Amino acid sequence: MTDDKSPPRTLKGLIRWAMTPPQAWGVYLLALLLVWLVSFYAGTLKPKKTPDASPPPVTAPKS
Repeated sequence: MTDDKSPPRTLKGLIRWAMTPPQAWGVYLLALLLVWLVSFYAGTLKPKKTPDASPPPVTAPKS
């Protein structure tokens, strides 16, 4: 009986390893943390202001 516990060597083996129950929870929580961190970082960025971004000044019609 050969029970190979060595780390997976291929992408398919890594995916199969990550989908087993104990590792799947860790992979899921890691993915949630990464999504939260990226969205938090994106929310803290300030937009670049260009001189032409402001609307033209409002003037009264000439009649």
